[in-house]
Amino acid sequence: MSIQATTSLGGTASNITVGKVAVCMLLFILKWTPEPVPDEQCFEAIKAGVDALPPGTKMFLNGGEFYGHNLATTNLEMIARFFEKYPDYVDKTFLSVKGGVKLGAVPLPDNSPANLRRSVELINEKLRGTKRLDLFQCARVDPNVSLEESIRTLVELKKEGKLDHIGMSECSADSLRRGNAVHPIAAVEIEVSPWEYAEEAKKVIATAEELGVAVIAYSPLGRGFLTGQIKRPEDIPGNTIEGDFRRALPRFQEDNFKHNFAIVDASKNVTSAQLSIAWVASLGKHVIPLPGSSHAKRTLENCAGGDIKLSTEDIAEINSVISAADVRGDRYPHQAYLWG
Repeated sequence: MSIQATTSLGGTASNITVGKVAVCMLLFILKWTPEPVPDEQCFEAIKAGVDALPPGTKMFLNGGEFYGHNLATTNLEMIARFFEKYPDYVDKTFLSVKGGVKLGAVPLPDNSPANLRRSVELINEKLRGTKRLDLFQCARVDPNVSLEESIRTLVELKKEGKLDHIGMSECSADSLRRGNAVHPIAAVEIEVSPWEYAEEAKKVIATAEELGVAVIAYSPLGRGFLTGQIKRPEDIPGNTIEGDFRRALPRFQEDNFKHNFAIVDASKNVTSAQLSIAWVASLGKHVIPLPGSSHAKRTLENCAGGDIKLSTEDIAEINSVISAADVRGDRYPHQAYLWG
């Protein structure tokens, strides 16, 4: 399979062409369960996505300092093993990593200069020189630290050669504008899907287009819900929150589940993985859907969603379903620090 759809990043990375659909590394590690996915399965999924892209196009890989069991750096260590084994893929990928949190029982944003330096240096340590930290994002906006100070700290780390580009995550349109005023932002990461298209998300997407910033739209499949494969709470693997963290998410609770499934029932023709991704991709040339999969076949299916061209009528039909849907439940058990 070959993938044709591409786009460019923004800010200081505007000369970099990436596939229209990115790949989230979280599922490579968790697979929604506490059992790690075998290396070779992860490696084949990454290679499949990269190999399907046009020559000169990079695969946008998204990782996290805390993506792993007990908020560990498992995914960074796996990424290092991948590039050690397949060094030819280093220049074919663009690696974005989120950090800037205070790790503990409840991770909290800590964008202080000292913690950002600790975070960036830990990420580079775990990568072991196998791959440049192409882009760093603070996972959340820290209300206790000046946003401008945080961005200036990242600029210093960039000048020291410890990262190449600066991104933002879970920020408001106003915060994006403020951050970009300090240093050009290459990409901003927010949640966007047919069941999560908040007014602030629309503002961020519009502001990003104005400023020339790419939007990395995570969870375009509603964490698997919008594929229609999960029809009841019992379909979620594992019996505990530790077995599958979706059991802790409000939208997956039994009281909300049946109600929310109406968006799938009402739009059977527009909620498959590829069409959900295609809808997110249609929100702008600068919008890059970020699904996750630990299987090569699924990665290719997701990436092919970026090649689907929706007609005006298709988009209107999908939008009518989204407008009529009354999704119940917050995105997270804790809503603090969202849209910072």
